[in-house]
Amino acid sequence: MSKSVWIDGTKLPKYQKLQGKVKTEVLVIGGGITGILCSYFLNQSGVNTILVEADRICHGVTGNTTAKLTSQHGLVYEKMIQSVGKEMAGRYLEANEQALERYRELAKNINCDFERKDSFIYSCSNRSKIEKEVEALTQLGIAAEFCEHISIPLSIRGAVKFPNQAQFNPLMFLSEIVKGLEIYEHTFIKDIAPHKAWSNEGEITANKIIVATHFPFLNKYGSYFLKLYQDRSYVIALNNVEDVHGMYMDEEKTGKSFRNYKDLLLIGGGSHRTGKAGGNWEELREFAKQYFPEAKEKYAWATQDCMSLDQIPYIGRYSKRTPDLYVASGYNKWGMTTSMVAAMLLCDLVMEKKNEWEEVFSPSRSILKPQLFINGVEATKNLLTPTMRRCPHLGCALKWNSTEQTWDCPCHGSRFEKDGKIINNPATGDAKLK
Repeated sequence: MSKSVWIDGTKLPKYQKLQGKVKTEVLVIGGGITGILCSYFLNQSGVNTILVEADRICHGVTGNTTAKLTSQHGLVYEKMIQSVGKEMAGRYLEANEQALERYRELAKNINCDFERKDSFIYSCSNRSKIEKEVEALTQLGIAAEFCEHISIPLSIRGAVKFPNQAQFNPLMFLSEIVKGLEIYEHTFIKDIAPHKAWSNEGEITANKIIVATHFPFLNKYGSYFLKLYQDRSYVIALNNVEDVHGMYMDEEKTGKSFRNYKDLLLIGGGSHRTGKAGGNWEELREFAKQYFPEAKEKYAWATQDCMSLDQIPYIGRYSKRTPDLYVASGYNKWGMTTSMVAAMLLCDLVMEKKNEWEEVFSPSRSILKPQLFINGVEATKNLLTPTMRRCPHLGCALKWNSTEQTWDCPCHGSRFEKDGKIINNPATGDAKLK
């Protein structure tokens, strides 16, 4: 599998491994876009901050995104008004709009191929869903539009358009943001206690700790192993294709997404729950062969997303019992904009400032949602599967992913190389496969 277009085209600084004991006001665990933005804003506010990353910064989920910056997160607003009410839905929308504006401000001084683009969610089968979403957005004060046609070669029943959203190159952006930050790479945090964190060769004492590791790995608080599952999705980048003039996402889970980057068209899709079968790159290549027969594939990559129970991320205090421990996870495939929301919210909480979005994203909100039952069934089924190949996280049976040549956990999404070396958390160590 090739590198993503972002990783292939951007040179990021390298940092040393943490060795020995250090002290700081705030420790940020995780060197993706969330952790880096948290560190950046805290540093700008004069708060002494250390960031640690298990591998290389930006080489995980952040380096494999499609990099859309938008408040349009699928057809969520009509559902959100029904489930949490108009006020909370409005706060969710406001948080994401403010995040988008913060990106616009920062991008004025950073060369990161930032482009304003319209964003579209389309349906190939259900016009009513689109109409209801437009109506919900009108209630929330957004100038969304119903569109009969869009600039991709699909027959649709309708699309909802968000004007004036954006896309960018995330690694070019972050290569500037990291300047001046105290960062340690190849520093895998194995355990956390109040105001302490340990790696194999280091110990960090901190007044407050932010866990920005994609999937929270501390099991004894917060019940994230019940609240989250992970989803794999795939991207191919094609050249010799016309510009599609916007960013597009199918409202169906099995649908596809589109955006341009320079002379490339990025097509995403083929998604499936980690550890299950799915369409992967083959589905995208068959689609490209049908609709873009003259195109040539330049890149192919995959990524992984944490999915919450109710399509709202978990951002805030790790649990009610951990006052100085914070978390951001469950971005539901909208990590770029949500990372900025998380950074703004968490920095306020760490500095003990009031933030009106805290209740919306609270990780301690009710977990009594239908997805909880599905997650429980998956975990039980895999725990009872007879095999010696077990995930070190909570003991679920690992499944062989023949497409990517990895061992994947269907319960919580940990992934491992052929020899058991860890790729994706929440596992905190390698798998024993023999």
